[in-house]
Amino acid sequence: MRQNSSTRIPSGSRAIFAGVPVAVAGSIALTLTAAPAHAATVDASARGAAADLTRSIRPLAALPAHVPAAAPAVVAVVAAPATAVPTAQTAPPSYTVVRGDTVSRIASRFGLRTADVLALNGLGWSSVIYPGQVLKLSAAAAAAPTAPTTPAPRSTGSGAYTVQRGDTISSIAKRHGVTTNAVLSANGLGWSSIIYPGQRISVPGGAAPAASTPPAPTTPAPAPPAAPSAGGAAYTIVAGDTISAIAKRHGVSVNAVLAANGLGASSIIYPGQTITVPAAAPSIPGLTAEQVANAQLIVRIGRELGVPDRGIAIALGTAMQESSLRNVTWGDRDSLGLFQQRPSYGWGTEAEVQDAARATRAFFGGAGDPNGPRTRGLLDVPGWQGLTFTQAAQAVQISAYPDAYARWEAPAASWLAALR
Repeated sequence: MRQNSSTRIPSGSRAIFAGVPVAVAGSIALTLTAAPAHAATVDASARGAAADLTRSIRPLAALPAHVPAAAPAVVAVVAAPATAVPTAQTAPPSYTVVRGDTVSRIASRFGLRTADVLALNGLGWSSVIYPGQVLKLSAAAAAAPTAPTTPAPRSTGSGAYTVQRGDTISSIAKRHGVTTNAVLSANGLGWSSIIYPGQRISVPGGAAPAASTPPAPTTPAPAPPAAPSAGGAAYTIVAGDTISAIAKRHGVSVNAVLAANGLGASSIIYPGQTITVPAAAPSIPGLTAEQVANAQLIVRIGRELGVPDRGIAIALGTAMQESSLRNVTWGDRDSLGLFQQRPSYGWGTEAEVQDAARATRAFFGGAGDPNGPRTRGLLDVPGWQGLTFTQAAQAVQISAYPDAYARWEAPAASWLAALR
């Protein structure tokens, strides 16, 4: 078979491979002609072998004159010293969340992609993180084995369940053989509600869970709160707390606690957070504790906005006429809340008009109006201070019974005097 001229070795070069087996010679040829760019990073044993082969080659000065000039350059590549390849700094395996952190901010700090951090921790773009939570920042941390734990017994019927990290309402419901809606209803939750590790929820009757989960750490019962001072008292949230439970424990309304902390009905609280619990409402003849708490809210917001006393009294009388000073969840057509504001008329969403603090600010209007120019509050009515009590209230409410507000003018003035 005729040898291809492209593979023929020049006769003067054959001396280089004298005494070397054909297989080794072929290896040398490959080494000299096809070494990849990263060949310099081979381990010490490989470099030693290359050095032995290089020493078996006749010194360059003794090569015949017709050996290709490129050969010395190739031999030099084989003998080139190894070069260290710098490695990029890696993120720590895990990170403990502190107040003010966000997933995107943590990812940016360690040169990671937000999507990767979310995926490693089983989170979504709308997930909430909280101080003290540990996030995985590397696949190694995600794959690290966990110490075996003794599973906690789970009730086969209706009972309490302690939320574990990674739990969702739907996964808890599936594990206990009940529907998601049943769990939501049993706990007064909605589809947008947030649950957190350590929280206790009720699970209605169903089958035993298919797989057990490690028990949650026990949380000591909160110490009895100190009696609130005139300006309120500080309270530190513990696992399982809700605003309604805190309010009930201190003898105040939910709206009073929300308003004292600038919170809304959809706000999230977490263990370790400190909130202010306002002082219990004073007793006012003819009004329930709920009505007094809502009257306090109207007075406080009016003071914050710099509304004159007469304007605050108009707001009190209006709320009494519209809802009996209660933050109701029903009304004429789509009217809701303390002032029976209507979402269809631009006063906000259903949730917004049932946020008593927001509804009060919308009634007063002015620069602090959360609705902006969509609605007109009392402070937006030209010359409102020159109008009668009824005219001023009607200018905001546009009621079918404009004369009904007049009956509350004197009582509203007395309530305001009692709540100064």
